[in-house]
Amino acid sequence: MNITVEIDDKSYDLDVPETLALEAVEFFDKMDRDMAGGWQMSRWWVPDPDQEQRCQIVADKLLTAMQKKDEEFALMMCAYILSRKPGTRRIRINTDGEIQGNEILDH
Repeated sequence: MNITVEIDDKSYDLDVPETLALEAVEFFDKMDRDMAGGWQMSRWWVPDPDQEQRCQIVADKLLTAMQKKDEEFALMMCAYILSRKPGTRRIRINTDGEIQGNEILDH
């Protein structure tokens, strides 16, 4: 599955293996359990992030992976987003520190 990650004025096309989401089900479920306990989203505490907010949180983790050039973890974060929002084609990451500004797009 191809997904485009946009960070500032740069665009990265990532090819996420379809099997990755299946192989990482337990890991993704653990991420969901962790986020269900509440999450600090920039300046706001969100007691139980909804699916969109969880994908925004994971997009923030994707940004960190991309900055560290950790391709394996970046692909895992993309696979998480694709497993929760299968129609995703683009992830536009906000770099001003506001997690809520991350966009998960289906076009």
